[in-house]
Amino acid sequence: MKRIDQIYDTLKELEKKADNGVSAYDICDVIDADRSNVSRYLNLLVEEGKVDKIGGRPVLFKTKAFTEKKESDSFSSLIGSGLSLMIPVQQAKAAIYYPPRGLHTLLLGETGVGKSMFAEKMYQFAKEVKMIPEKAPFIHFNCADYASNPQLLVAQIFGVKKGAFTGADQNKDGLLLKADRGILFLDEVHRLSPEGQEMLFTFIDKKVFRPLGETEATLSADVQIIAATTEDPGSYLLKTFTRRIPMTIFLPPLSERLLEERYQLIQVFINQESKRVNKSIYINKQSLISFLLYECSNNIGQLKSDIQLACAKAFLNYKSQEESYILISQMDLPHHVKRGMMKIKEYRDDIDNLLKHKGDILRFYYDESPEYDVSQEDETYFYNMIDEKVSALKASGMGEDEINQLLNIDIESYFKKYIGNLKLDELKGIVDETIIDVVEKVLDFAGKRLNRIYDERILFGLSLHLHSSIERIRSGKRIFNPKLNLIRVQYDQEFIIAMEIAKIIDKTFEIEVPLDEIGYLTMFLASESDQFNKSSNNGVYVLVVTHGMSTATSMVQVAKSLVSAENVLGLDMSLSMKAEDMYEIVKSEVIKLKAYDGIMLLVDMGSLLNFGDMIYEETGVMIKVIDMVSTPVVLEACRKADLGRDINEIFNSCREMQQRNRRKRKKKLHQKSLILTACFTGEGAAEKLKKVLQEKIPYLEHVRVESINILNRKEYLQKIEDYQKEYRLLAIVGTIDIDISGVTFVSAVDIFSGSGLDRIEKIVLEEDSYYKIVQSLKEHITITNIDKLMGLLRNFLFDVELELQIKIAHDVKTGIVLHMSFLVEKLLKEKPATPFDNLEAFKEKYTREFIQIRTCLNAMEDFYQIQINDDEVAYLCKMLIENTSVQ
Repeated sequence: MKRIDQIYDTLKELEKKADNGVSAYDICDVIDADRSNVSRYLNLLVEEGKVDKIGGRPVLFKTKAFTEKKESDSFSSLIGSGLSLMIPVQQAKAAIYYPPRGLHTLLLGETGVGKSMFAEKMYQFAKEVKMIPEKAPFIHFNCADYASNPQLLVAQIFGVKKGAFTGADQNKDGLLLKADRGILFLDEVHRLSPEGQEMLFTFIDKKVFRPLGETEATLSADVQIIAATTEDPGSYLLKTFTRRIPMTIFLPPLSERLLEERYQLIQVFINQESKRVNKSIYINKQSLISFLLYECSNNIGQLKSDIQLACAKAFLNYKSQEESYILISQMDLPHHVKRGMMKIKEYRDDIDNLLKHKGDILRFYYDESPEYDVSQEDETYFYNMIDEKVSALKASGMGEDEINQLLNIDIESYFKKYIGNLKLDELKGIVDETIIDVVEKVLDFAGKRLNRIYDERILFGLSLHLHSSIERIRSGKRIFNPKLNLIRVQYDQEFIIAMEIAKIIDKTFEIEVPLDEIGYLTMFLASESDQFNKSSNNGVYVLVVTHGMSTATSMVQVAKSLVSAENVLGLDMSLSMKAEDMYEIVKSEVIKLKAYDGIMLLVDMGSLLNFGDMIYEETGVMIKVIDMVSTPVVLEACRKADLGRDINEIFNSCREMQQRNRRKRKKKLHQKSLILTACFTGEGAAEKLKKVLQEKIPYLEHVRVESINILNRKEYLQKIEDYQKEYRLLAIVGTIDIDISGVTFVSAVDIFSGSGLDRIEKIVLEEDSYYKIVQSLKEHITITNIDKLMGLLRNFLFDVELELQIKIAHDVKTGIVLHMSFLVEKLLKEKPATPFDNLEAFKEKYTREFIQIRTCLNAMEDFYQIQINDDEVAYLCKMLIENTSVQ
């Protein structure tokens, strides 16, 4: 059985017991495989459409068959229901299910986040699970409509008794009675007057109310209230509401939702417009990226309006210019949407990952799912592919300069593939012998001028290419080369020879070869050059540019000293220098470097951040930019470049290093440990879980167990933060996983099934072992506060795992703790260090690990005012390398 099939079968078995999904770690435990390999195969299965991927920590996977088999409900169609809206959906379901008639609910969120739709989903779900009758009413009322007349607003909700005010000439039922046995959705509820609020709270508390003007009789109604507001959660009004309404659900703004979810929303909204006009709607990739990245202050509502406006403009062009199809281009976008493209550098990797299998133009049609990729519609000859793309972009009204920027055609890849797939027998049946003779002649001419030898592959490729080109020129069809200017600059010698070759072709075939075709001829001549075959070049260059007199050059000097880096250059920008002048210096250096594999541009801040994109547009050199540069980042970039890694790997590695450093924060030296049990109320399931742990788990005397509620997500996170100030939080056991970085979560289902108890017991046993080590050390070393020492050592191990991305086994941790404890005592007594054999060779081999471990030791050194020398760091480094596995 193939490995990928084994992983797929294992996933199918495991998901039977894990409704939320299965992680790569879960599969590793079963088949004893490396996690990175398992993850790779799972991602291949995702690309094949056999498996669904669920974002989060850890990433979870489900087979398509399992997802489709699971019973769907009203929330299933809600975009993000399994991702950023997973917690709100779980809360909403809990509010509907809660006996006997559900919980009154308050929806919080900015304008346009979808509160009204969410309330309707709650209503549909309540009917599906039989909490309300199938024909139960759903009344949607916006309090803002009557905000200018508070008395009338109260009358709409509670009803009116005849004579209550001028014009009230008869009794009138309010919305509460009309919503009896159903749901009343009060939007913009903060517009209620204080009097109206008190009347609403009376109904919530006692289920009775009085119509406006009634002083004696009361009415009752069986109604679940869903209220919504855009008010600040910290306002006095909301504090009152959250105290009286038990369930509060926060719907995140669009800016906090996943890019994948915004893409799905865009797809839905364009498909809706497609249905209105009963035609396919096309959109170019740059416009789609603008919609994905622009600041959409009014959230989903604004996104929908902006897409409608763009579709309307595109439809107008379609009608007025008698185009053959509707195409959304940059010119159709509102100005604030166009600005989204300015963020492309920040989200380049995310966008590439999201759109990696999509072409330059996509088609959306309401009766097809999902979007249709125009660029892959037809595998025609290369010229036709370009022609179709140019025609599509021209149809949007773009000029040629803009088309050149928007076209995403990898000409170099085309030529490499084209040349490599041809055979002589196939060639003779297609190409006239005259063309083959001319190609032999011009390649001989070019070889002598450029001092190169062109083999049969180039002969075959250029012959077939020229055959199609001549036919195209004779038929009057235009040849377009979107990278002509870049080719002229990058392959200047070959371009000059190609111009002379064009004259030979002109004379032989009585045609006039256009300039764009000369660009293609140049690519064939350059295909044997080092520039074209980038793998033979000298790799990625690292260019460090910072403000200050010697900041960049100093970091580069360190890099050259520690990792023997060669492909690195530092440029210092004085504080008085203009950004324009520095830009010209940097651009000049980029051109001189001839870094055909790309340049890693490491900068500190300010205008330097924009240099990468600007230089790329002018020179065509691939540049990746990392800001807030530091010496470790320079070392990492140089180390990867020296190993011959490509620019994307170097960029990702540097960025991950920065993200880890930014996540790190000063940790308190905790002396007490804590496990939390959590459910919506903090009483039912949480208390039961707490009792189970106390009864089933041994060695809990040194670990506190507390129950906590998760009704309000923000309050829950604040409580977690408060606990972490005093305790080392070991795990959270609960009904819903609200991801807390660095804290193990164990589901209630796993606890009651038994597997979760094993995980908790392992955590507690490990914690107990630290307690025993502390007691033992108190008898064997002279350091006064062993508890503080233990805190420092555990923080050190945490930092090492984070920095080196390794997993340290518990027995190795305890060994290091003991080793470090005696080491600290030895240094405090000023005893000499133990020499490490071949120290310099070891440091050179493990430079990165050595530097990062030394950094992790800083807190220990500062606390005890000691200096851990290189020999001792090397021993630690060796212990960690030889006894750990990569995460």
